[in-house]
Amino acid sequence: MSNGAILFTGKFLSFIKEGHWEYAERVNATGAAIIVAVTEDRKLLLVEQYRIPVHTRTIEMPAGIIGDEAEHSRESQAEAARRELLEETGYDAARMDVLTTGPTSAGLTSELVTLFRASGLRRVSAGGGVAHENITVHEVPVNGVHAWLEAKVQAGFMIEPKVYAGLYFLLKQE
Repeated sequence: MSNGAILFTGKFLSFIKEGHWEYAERVNATGAAIIVAVTEDRKLLLVEQYRIPVHTRTIEMPAGIIGDEAEHSRESQAEAARRELLEETGYDAARMDVLTTGPTSAGLTSELVTLFRASGLRRVSAGGGVAHENITVHEVPVNGVHAWLEAKVQAGFMIEPKVYAGLYFLLKQE
């Protein structure tokens, strides 16, 4: 939590002023999880959804907020990552391993994200997210992911940079 003055608190965010700096802080959340998930047949799971702040469809790794819902407030980071992967992609993971933890945007928010590598994947549902998310799941061959991402950019999509961070860790482990 911050040491600054709270300027405004909404349902999901607080806006803080600390010295000359203003930033956002999540309310009732302990961080975020981003999941690097590759199927046994070497397909990277990516998700597509419309993001209101940037007014376009984005390509992202499966991800979600940790501890923001009362029924999930006692989840570990790995449990939250597993739940988010299942909700968004329909894949369950036997294992979640931490790759790294760091700030999402250190000049804008105090939020920390933990990147996980999911393994032992098995498809158990269609995915697509919860009620309002309208997520499209993409299974992209790892050996063609860079060309696929470039084609999405050319088609007007935005690629969340954390996708490239996830690819760094994926390729580093191989």
